[in-house]
Amino acid sequence: MPELPEVETTVRGLATFLEGETIARVVLNRPDLRRPFPADLVQAMTGATVSTLGRRAKYGLIHTDRERTLVFHLGMSGRWRIDPDTPDKHDHLIIETASHRFALNDARRFGSVDLVDTPLLGEWPAFAAMGPEPLGPGLTAAHLKAAFAGRKQAIKLLLLDQRIVAGLGNIYVCEALFRAGIDPRKPAGRVGMAKLELLVPAIRAVLEQSILDGGSTLRDYARPDGQLGYFATRFAVYGREGEACVHEDGGTIRRIAQGGRSTWFCPVCQR
Repeated sequence: MPELPEVETTVRGLATFLEGETIARVVLNRPDLRRPFPADLVQAMTGATVSTLGRRAKYGLIHTDRERTLVFHLGMSGRWRIDPDTPDKHDHLIIETASHRFALNDARRFGSVDLVDTPLLGEWPAFAAMGPEPLGPGLTAAHLKAAFAGRKQAIKLLLLDQRIVAGLGNIYVCEALFRAGIDPRKPAGRVGMAKLELLVPAIRAVLEQSILDGGSTLRDYARPDGQLGYFATRFAVYGREGEACVHEDGGTIRRIAQGGRSTWFCPVCQR
């Protein structure tokens, strides 16, 4: 599933060609993705000018001068194609400007598209209960300490809780916990402030590096320009079960199941 860096990379790629442009044509090639397209999507977006693009957690935001925002989620396999050479049967939403053509391609159709009144974005149900952005000022060690207080659940699982931190996914939580030297199995309420002070910059570092690298290409993800992200070449623990720890501490990367997902970690340097 595309995670925060992949969505951020997508938004930045789209902004280069779409920001400030007027939408000349909108085409729906099917009635739905994970759920139906908004009934007024074509009418609301045709003729609108794209003011800015943004991101909230794993959602991309296309803001328009009509104070309507197209909110998209890439689901498991979604991606935007810019000026594709040939049509594809999985291009389900087409947006055209005078200069470019943008195709939302989603083979598995787990993605979604919504229209939200821009002033009410913060109250939209998917966003209303979200925690702070991991790259924003709201994510601090003090915030995590308060959110984890008295909690017995494993810290890995709580970091995936969007009510605590918005947008973190499995790959980057595994990598950030490794960088901070925290055992993913440790009860969150027992993680001290010193470790949390290491964790916050570790989260930011792995996300920022992945954004620079264009994301992590693991199956279907590609940037809007068709290029593949290469942060996967930097994984220290994710997907490396049985391999030696990069710290050369004698540890061997283990994989366990937590909350129905795989977790990779080094049992020697993560405590």
